[in-house]
Parts: sequence; C-alpha cells; structure tokens
Amino acid sequence: MNSRLVIKLIGNILIIEALFMFFPLLVSLIYGRGDHTAFIFSLLITAVAGASASSVKPKDNKIRTRDAFTATALSWIIISCFGALPYYFSGCFSSVIDCVFESVSGFTTTGATILIDVEIMPEGILFWRSMSQWMGGLGILLLIPALMPSIHASSVNILRAELTGPSPHKIVPGIRETAKIIYTIYFVMTAVLFILLLISGLSVFDSLISTFSTAGTGGVSNKNASVGAFGNASAEIILTVFMFLFGISFSLYYLPFAGDLKKLVKDEELRLYLGMAFVCVIIITINTSGIYGGFLKALRYTAFQVSAAVSTTGFIDANFSLWPAMSQILLIFLMFTGSCAGSTGGGIKIVRGLLLFKMVKVELHKVFHPDSVKTVKLNGKKINPEIVSKAALFFFLYFAILLPSTALIAADSKDILTSAEAVFASLNNIGPEFGLIGAAGSYYEFSVLSKIILSFNMVAGRLEIIPVLVLFTPAAWKKT
Repeated sequence: MNSRLVIKLIGNILIIEALFMFFPLLVSLIYGRGDHTAFIFSLLITAVAGASASSVKPKDNKIRTRDAFTATALSWIIISCFGALPYYFSGCFSSVIDCVFESVSGFTTTGATILIDVEIMPEGILFWRSMSQWMGGLGILLLIPALMPSIHASSVNILRAELTGPSPHKIVPGIRETAKIIYTIYFVMTAVLFILLLISGLSVFDSLISTFSTAGTGGVSNKNASVGAFGNASAEIILTVFMFLFGISFSLYYLPFAGDLKKLVKDEELRLYLGMAFVCVIIITINTSGIYGGFLKALRYTAFQVSAAVSTTGFIDANFSLWPAMSQILLIFLMFTGSCAGSTGGGIKIVRGLLLFKMVKVELHKVFHPDSVKTVKLNGKKINPEIVSKAALFFFLYFAILLPSTALIAADSKDILTSAEAVFASLNNIGPEFGLIGAAGSYYEFSVLSKIILSFNMVAGRLEIIPVLVLFTPAAWKKT
C-alpha cells in the first residue's frame, strides 16, 4: 500500500468534512440552542487532523487499485468517527457507540437512528444528521480527483471503489471531468428540490432537512413521524418524484446533454426500475384501498412508500407495518433490489439481478443448444464474463455477511426476526423495517455489540462489501 498517499487522501477528505461542519455551526448559532460549542470543537479537531494528514508528501501520486480500495474503506470509517464528534460534544447521545452509530448511519445514507424523540434535538444536530447523508450520497472521495490535480486522475480506481454497481464507468474520458459532471448534476437536482419544497409551503429548515435526506436517499427527518408529520400533500408528491429520480444512475442524466437520448430510453436497468415501481404501485394501491377508503388516497401513500423503498430513502408518510402481507412483501422486495447502479440509493442494485437473470437464460439455452455461442448482453452490448462473475460474487458475499451478523445479534440481544430485519435494513442502507423497530422506530435498545455489527454492515453495504474486506487482507497493508 502507498501509505503516504492514502494518508494524504484521508487528510484532504477530513478538511472537506471540517468545511462542511461550518454550516451546522451557523444553524446552531441562528437557533441558539447551545450546540454551537460542539461544532466549534469538532470543526477545529477535524481541521487540525486533516491539515496534519494532508501535509504528508507521497513519493508516488498514482492511485493503484489496492490504494483506492483501502483509502475508500478507511475514509468512510474515519469520516464517520470524526462526524460523531458533534454528537459527542453536544451531550445529546448517551454513549460514544451511539454517536458513532448515528454518524455511520448518516454518511452511509442508511437512516437508522438511536434517537427516540428527534424533535427535542437542537437544530444544529438535526441539520448535521441530514447534511451528512447528503455528503455521503455520492461519496466524498470522488471529490478528490476534481479538487486535486496532483493526483493522477487518469486512473478509474477511485470511481470503481466508491461508486455503486458491478461496473462503474466514466461519463467522459477523464475521471476528473466525470466527477465534476456527476457532482454538478447532484447539486442542481438538490437546488431544484429545495426550491420546490419551499414553494409547497414547508419552512426553510424543514425544506433543507428533507432535501438533504432525499438527495442522499437517507431519509432522516426532523420529525418523529417523518414526512407524514407535515400533512402536506404537495410536498409528499414532490418528494415522491425526487426520491425516485435520485435512485436513477447519474450517468443517464448526462445522456440528453450529450445528444444520446435514444440510449437513455433503451437503458434496460432504467426500464426495469420504472416497470418494477409502476407494477408495485398498482398492486399495493389495490391491496391497501380498503385501509384508506378509496383508490386515490391509497395511491398517494403507496406511491410515496414505493418510491421510498425502491430508492432506499426510507422516508415514511404511513405506517406500512400495518399494511397487508402482500404489500409488505413487495416493499421488502424493492428494498432488496434497491435502485440503479451509479445512483445515491442502496440495495443490491437492479442491474446485478438483471445480469444474473440473463446469465441463467444463457445457461438454459446452452442445455438445449450445447454447441451454440451465446453470451450475456446488456443494452445490446456483450458483457465481460468477469462483470457477471462479480455480480454473482456480490450475492455470495451479501449473504455471507447477512447470515452470521443476524446470528450474532440474535445471540446477543434480539429475537431472530428482529435481528434479521435490522441486518437487512443496515446492509441495504434502508433504515426502517417492519418488526419490533417498525417504520419509524429506534435502534436505541440494541446492545453495544449489536450496534457495532450494524455499523459495520452499514459501511459494507454502502461500499458494496469488497473495499471493506480489503482492509482484512494482509496484502493491503504491505508497502507498494
């Protein structure tokens, strides 16, 4: 490992994190709830640590694969630890583990919380919870190529390590230009959503919290009843649309500007994403019409929850734990498949399931036509068998983490169903679940060990496992 380069990268990320802490500090000063000192201390500590680490001069600025994966995994762990400082200094949380859990949940855009009553929290803390999800939506490490010309940006290793999906690709030839385009799209969509929520009647603070949580598909709210507390149908419709939009690959948004609208329309993952959501909305609306006394009212709540589930945002405007079994199963299915690769959403990503389905079709075809040469295709192009193998490997690793994590938490504190749902929610970065925790519940009662396991699962789920496993490989720590 090129340790000096990794340290420098982490240092620069901590400086970026320290700069972002200025905004919740400003909010805390405006509202005067006494949490400003927590952000002052946190900002100074993070800035000093970042400046010290970034001053390290690497002998080689080239980012190799293991450097990118190691730096990515370490960065997410370290920014989560420093991101927990405001929670710790504010005194709003009962233990260090709770602070770290809340911070990890934020940066990984999971949306799980140990808070029981969020409405008593100072505004600065609530703002930081939400902003951390926005920061973690696309990933902080991807900013480095755009901001550090000294790093060899021709390498795609950072893109591979941090963006989601089996095969992240550059929008344009240069990685720096790709990063700039992705973040420009992210900023513009965030700004448009904020303006629309203001127009809908939400306050500036409520609009900011909801915007950050929607863009990062994390779903934390400043209300105990989440979005449902606003009682604002217009805001719910806007959030329904934008949750869904943030679940689409950001590379696809660039296609109309590149004059390739045909490629956008024919994208198989996008079409499946749209189709799944549409079918589930219709079925669940019919299934819940009796509960809400009519099709249109059921459609409002169903569309919102389907959008929240498939994008893994986790907002709620209705208690879906009380919905019929069929509706709950469909929501769980959407939470599992998740959103499109290259979006801010979580889950296993629709394209992986699509690739494996196509692989099964190819294998069945070979049974009846042994001499035929047939390969997996996506969007009309042949897919490298290595990419298909990685998709299959991901499923194996996913369950290799889910099953023992469930067993450990069940043995430590909770029943098997609650444990499985908690692990599923953390690994898929979805947050809410159906059982003991419920749609708007808290993870407060979980033990220290369980919270540590769930925190690991949240990071593993956000980075799609491999970068985290690299840290446990002795070869990753050897000098380059």
